[in-house]
Amino acid sequence: MMSCLEQLKSMTTVVADTGELNAIKKYMPTDATTNPTLIFKATQMPEYQGLVDEAIIYGLNKGGTDRAQVVSKTVDKLFVNFGHEILKIVPRYVSTEVDARLSFDTEATVEKARDLIKLYEQVGVAKSRVLIKIASTWEGIEAAKILEREGIHCNMTLLFGFAQAAACAQANVYLISPFVGRILDWHKKNENKDHYDPDDDPGVKSVRRIYNYYKTYGCETLIMGASFRNVDEVKGLAGCDLLTIGPGYLEELKNDTSELPRILSAESAEDSCDDEKVELGEKQFRWELNEDPMSTEKLAEGIRKFSEDIINLENIIAQKLPK
Repeated sequence: MMSCLEQLKSMTTVVADTGELNAIKKYMPTDATTNPTLIFKATQMPEYQGLVDEAIIYGLNKGGTDRAQVVSKTVDKLFVNFGHEILKIVPRYVSTEVDARLSFDTEATVEKARDLIKLYEQVGVAKSRVLIKIASTWEGIEAAKILEREGIHCNMTLLFGFAQAAACAQANVYLISPFVGRILDWHKKNENKDHYDPDDDPGVKSVRRIYNYYKTYGCETLIMGASFRNVDEVKGLAGCDLLTIGPGYLEELKNDTSELPRILSAESAEDSCDDEKVELGEKQFRWELNEDPMSTEKLAEGIRKFSEDIINLENIIAQKLPK
């Protein structure tokens, strides 16, 4: 009997949500995605100190006498070092995140993305194997629109609501990552409810809605469900274009031999879509986001959290620099 993980891989591209190389080797996903939190955790592990040390040497060479520049260059190189190692394992893409503190600055986001791609190219990795992760703010989506025209594919992260998804499709971004578990977290807290059945899970329902809208209206942007809180959320999105899954849930799926039915398909999307096609300009986007308290709150919270994580990572790097 095939495991649920094997069954899932037959209908959905499975992505490892980790920066830990041994976990990626164990589950052999097609792609892998990282963020400052995952890289921060990985840098605490002794087996990856060589990647950290090499990044510090690069930062010292490129940052000059400005200590803040040394740290910044080191962090960028560290992200690329981990991405480079990951690409030796996975056959397709790695996602590398732009500094969340740039989430409301289109120009700076574009420049940072270009810098990361240049670093990848310096170690022999083509831009075609890298997805640049950008927060799904209006400014971030505008940056992604520019980058996609340059052939730099983007993974739009911190996506919680339909307006964000519709705007990303308009921008022809390559991929969106709706955060299933964080949507569930918000509803549990605000509805004072401890449990949702899989089909009633607000995060699962949100991704199903986006998937059906995209397929009904021929949107080329791919959907990668992310940030799961239980394995039932993963199963509830079987058939989604991609799912990025942490090692714990990958292990559960690997050890589960029950039948995994396909939930989402392009063929059945139109029958399940209740939305008219929308065109969002900046003002309408901001209004729709404002009218969705869950998306507004979780987007702001996510940007703050990712910013804190990259500051923590910078502090760790700063402590390792020569005095």
